[in-house]
Amino acid sequence: QVQLVESGGGLVQAGGSLSLSCAASGHIFSNYIMGWFRQAPGKEREFVASITWGGGTTFYRNYHNSVQGRFVISRDNPTNTVDLQMNSLKPEDTAVYYCAAGLDDGRWSSQSVSAYNYWGQGTQVTVSS
Repeated sequence: QVQLVESGGGLVQAGGSLSLSCAASGHIFSNYIMGWFRQAPGKEREFVASITWGGGTTFYRNYHNSVQGRFVISRDNPTNTVDLQMNSLKPEDTAVYYCAAGLDDGRWSSQSVSAYNYWGQGTQVTVSS
């Protein structure tokens, strides 16, 4: 059984930074897609960023246009952790952020919720104006 536990959410002023971390336990393999999604009140869950391992020191990162250049996703395979560094935060970044993991079998885009089999419980990020 795979479990994902997020940490690092909180309240920050606009323009500030926060770092989220996700610890995975269970049978998470290096070829899993790891991603971050977010869901604001009254809105659907949306893709934020994903990262896949290309072997060696190669990683492939994908970002939603709204966070490109502000957020950075990283992963550490030996410790099964994936982090999201969020900079220049805006009030519209306010949401519950979810960590997700899925087997990279090529059937789904990493931006689709369908690509992910496992989800964390979420952590709240609030950006004040």
